[in-house]
Amino acid sequence: MGAVEVRNRISNFITSFSSKGRMALDLVEPGDYIEQGMSKDLPPGVDTGLLYRDVVRIAWPSLVELTLTQLASMVDLMMVGSLGPWAITSVGLTMQPKFLLMLMFLAMNVGATALVARYRGQGDQEKANMILNQAILLTFILSISASILGFIFSKPMIAFMGASDARTLAGGTVYLKIQMVGLVLVALTSTITAALRGIGNSKTAMRYNLIGNGINVIFNYLLIHGHFGFPRMEVAGASIATVIGQGVSFVLALMVISRDDQYLHISLGRGFKPSWEYLRRIFNIGLPAMVEQLVMRMGMIIYSKLVASLGTMAFATHQIGMNIQALSFMSGQAFAISATSLVGQSLGKKRADMAEAYSRRTRRIGMMVAIALGLIFFFFAVPIMKLYTDDPLVISEGVKIFRLIAIIQPFQSSQFILSGALRGAGDTRTTAVIMLITVLILRPGLAKISISMLDWGLMGAWIALAVDQLMRSLLVVIRYNSGKWKDIEV
Repeated sequence: MGAVEVRNRISNFITSFSSKGRMALDLVEPGDYIEQGMSKDLPPGVDTGLLYRDVVRIAWPSLVELTLTQLASMVDLMMVGSLGPWAITSVGLTMQPKFLLMLMFLAMNVGATALVARYRGQGDQEKANMILNQAILLTFILSISASILGFIFSKPMIAFMGASDARTLAGGTVYLKIQMVGLVLVALTSTITAALRGIGNSKTAMRYNLIGNGINVIFNYLLIHGHFGFPRMEVAGASIATVIGQGVSFVLALMVISRDDQYLHISLGRGFKPSWEYLRRIFNIGLPAMVEQLVMRMGMIIYSKLVASLGTMAFATHQIGMNIQALSFMSGQAFAISATSLVGQSLGKKRADMAEAYSRRTRRIGMMVAIALGLIFFFFAVPIMKLYTDDPLVISEGVKIFRLIAIIQPFQSSQFILSGALRGAGDTRTTAVIMLITVLILRPGLAKISISMLDWGLMGAWIALAVDQLMRSLLVVIRYNSGKWKDIEV
């Protein structure tokens, strides 16, 4: 069997359950819908069941992918946690610097998703593929730069984040340096995933990312403690395992978009030289998203440093809570992907009525999932905490955090989904302003007051986080209800 045939078989496996079939949006004509004595909500030929089907068709693969990806991250932390609280803190201190270095290309991916969705709605495959090619070129340049900077300044960044002892500083530094070596791979994979989600094909991305995560977990087992003859590498082993998994995901994603029979595919002749027209469109949406991400990361870094000042044990407890909260993000993010894709495609077809109908139903389903998740976190907080640690003090404090996370689930879900709808419409400037108010000003400010003045300790920091989430949800709902997002040109 030749190499080309092997590649094609693997690619066929990855795409064999890709999103196909007609959407409810395909049943309506382009142009603004005018009510003519029919259903107040929906155009002729479209019913609520079709809309829910489209929402779930995009959301469920994203939910599976994001949840299992976060579970792999949780397994990472559990395996690393067996080395002691210092190891959990070492890995935790790398998170914000890593995301800060990734924000440039992640923000541009927002632009790529919105534009690919618009062109898919317009039925313009050529322009959708131009966006893919230009986004890959842009991501490659940005990720190379970020990788070099991150590798050189790994130690100062970990020290800045508040490493309280030499062991934590050394562990965090080696973990971050290894992550920077693989940054280009994860960056390019994220751009391919963003483009596929723009056309509503979340199943393909689910498959190659799940395979990569499985490889990650296997090499965690082999390299952290050293099994089956592999060296014991502790924190460094966990980081190497992550990079290996990311590399596998990238290779599989590249196979998918290398095929001309896919709706989105790369072309060496078409797109790997700068096209300022398409780059400008990506930047128009991506730059505000980058400001949003930058503001968020700055706020998170300030917040993390405040928590780190409470000591290694408190930060280890905090990191477990953040790990669980990140898992709770997955349902909101999955339905936000549906909202982004469906709103973008609807507005591309000039059907603002369909955009609103899709976003409302996405929010309803997301709310039901969030309530179920909140109940699980509230009533099973103790056994979940025991998966991470057997330290009674960490468990006791962690259970309180879990129950706070449970309470904010419905509000958090609405915020994610409606923010996704706004991004699908290209309204990234508003989400950036909201992030500035809540994450950079409100959360750190309240955390500082709670920790330093009220002496509420770690719970004070988490109360500040909950208030941030509630305020952000309120502001996003107000913007969405204004309807101004329907008229934004991209």
